[in-house]
This record gives sequence, C-alpha cells and structure tokens, in this order.
Amino acid sequence: MRKIIPSVVCMLLSLGIHAQSIIGAWENHSTSENGDQIKNVMVFVDGYHVSTTFHATTGKFIETQGGSWTLEGNILTETIEFDTTHPERVGTEITYKVNVSNNELKFVDQNLKWTRIDNGQPGALHGAWLMSGRVVDGKAQKRDTSGPRKTMKILSGTRFQWIAYNTETKQFMGTGGGTYTTINGDYTENIEFFSRDDSRVGMSLKFNYELVEGQWHHKGFSSKGDPINEIWSLRE
Repeated sequence: MRKIIPSVVCMLLSLGIHAQSIIGAWENHSTSENGDQIKNVMVFVDGYHVSTTFHATTGKFIETQGGSWTLEGNILTETIEFDTTHPERVGTEITYKVNVSNNELKFVDQNLKWTRIDNGQPGALHGAWLMSGRVVDGKAQKRDTSGPRKTMKILSGTRFQWIAYNTETKQFMGTGGGTYTTINGDYTENIEFFSRDDSRVGMSLKFNYELVEGQWHHKGFSSKGDPINEIWSLRE
C-alpha cells in the first residue's frame, strides 16, 4: 500500500505561506493497490498537527503521525512526537516545502493535492488539548502534563482526534477521530476511525462540555459506555 502520511505532513510543513493559511483541516483521497478507497486527514492548529490515514468506507485505521510545527516562508518544519509507521523518527525534525492557493494545498516535488475541509471554524474547541485531570466523587484530580506520557486531543473547526503516546519510549497507545460539533453546551463526536476497535466506527457520542477558566470540562459516557468526567487544558 502506498504510504502517504510522511510525505503529506512533510509537504505541509514546507508550505511557504503565512502560518494562518495552513490552520484548519485538510483531506486527500487515494486508491490502494487492491482497490480500497483511502482517506487522509491532516489537522493543523497553533503549534501542533496530526496526519492520519484510514479506509474511507470501513474506517479501518492505517497510520498516524504528528507533533509540533513551525512555518518560515514556505518551509514547514515538523518535530515528530508520534509516528505509528516510523517510531524511530520520534524526536527528529523534518522540513518540507509547500504551496497553498485558495483551498488547495500542494507539496512541492510531489504529486499530491490536499483540499481544505475547514479553516479552524466553527467549533468552539479549536486547538491542541492535553488531558490534565479527572473529576472523581465531585473533586478534581490533577494530572501532570509535563511528562513524556501524553493524551492529546487536536480539534480543528470540524475535525477531532485524540492520541495517546510516549515521547520518551516512542510508544503509541491508541487514537481515534472523526467530526465533531459544539452546540448549546453539547459536544458530539462522530467516530470515523478507531485504532483499537473498528466496531466503534460510525458511533456518535454526545457529551456535556463547558470552558471553566480556560479549561475544557468534558462529561458523559465513553464508547464502551463507561462514565467519564475529564478536564483538558490547552497545550502551550
């Protein structure tokens, strides 16, 4: 199967345009050697990004990678924090040259085009968030976000993805994502891929959410039906 994520992310990281022009979500569609329709989604928020490939019809997970990024001119530099296909790249920097025009993203020297899905709007939770605590028996329990073991959730205006990983051991624990909405205090996730269990694909999960002093309080039930009451903090 043709590998796309590394080249895609690399290309985006090389875009020589104002950083704001890349912010948001992008998609690319391709066909595998055996005829399967493959979907690639990239999300860029301030400072962080994620790129994921999965089967368009079944949601079967293929690969993901991401981390932090900067853009100078048309050169995009990525510092990799997780990479399911090439974990040895964790901690390294990769640069790419890219071009953006209207709603199309092109990677220089590669025959790949990405179409914009959104520009970071309209979702109220746009950004990169780290799980920073849980509420147990009515009391908040803080979680250290400074260590190598992280659970990060990246949201554009319409797309979400969570990723659990360890930058020290280069271990990847799991990921899931799709589309989301924030309406009248309800945060709803529509799952398009889930690395641990394909049977979750197609599920819609509704949660109560509120922003309290800049922290995202997230309450409801997981895809397994377990109650959750989490606190997420914007990553700096």
